[in-house]
Amino acid sequence: MDGVYRYQRHIYDLTRKYYLLGRDRLIADLAVPDGGTVLEIGCGTGRNLIAVGKAWPQAALHGVDISEAMLNTARGSVAKAGMAQRVTLAQGDACGFDALTLFGRATFDRVFISYALSMIPDWEAALRQAARCVALGGKLEIVDFGQQERLPGLWKRALFGWLGAFHVSPRAGLHAAIEQLAQDVGGVAQSRPLYRGYAVRGGLSRV
Repeated sequence: MDGVYRYQRHIYDLTRKYYLLGRDRLIADLAVPDGGTVLEIGCGTGRNLIAVGKAWPQAALHGVDISEAMLNTARGSVAKAGMAQRVTLAQGDACGFDALTLFGRATFDRVFISYALSMIPDWEAALRQAARCVALGGKLEIVDFGQQERLPGLWKRALFGWLGAFHVSPRAGLHAAIEQLAQDVGGVAQSRPLYRGYAVRGGLSRV
């Protein structure tokens, strides 16, 4: 992944804001409790964590990413935003990291994944790992590319072809995987399409 992002990281946020739809709505919906903890899996450049920090100034923020190149960019961005004391960043594989070792805690009040599952080959393992990091009473929130259900077929073929060139694969089984995971961990699942199926929002609440 460092090879992929060594150069892209410098323009990543500038270009992605035009088509990674739904990220800011997810952040606004996090409703982090006072003094709560937040983990982003696949935190990339730190853009989302900084936005969470601005929206929820009392939250303790954590981010994990497999790419050290992206984390270097994230560290610089976090420091520039004046959040270096609030944000802990660590390198780890989304499919199997030890949150206790990396962050000194095993679970978090809010865990979110923004447009990362479509880039992770074993995305179901990453989803299970994310659920393990959700504290009782906490929530897992996900936004990613949808199946373009209500958009023209030509659009879908063009978009999927373009995404494929960047090793991005929208997950057709995401809804079913969230439902099954909620049953496995004793949670409540939810998912819905956004923007005529361009994106999908999903997640679960631990009860």
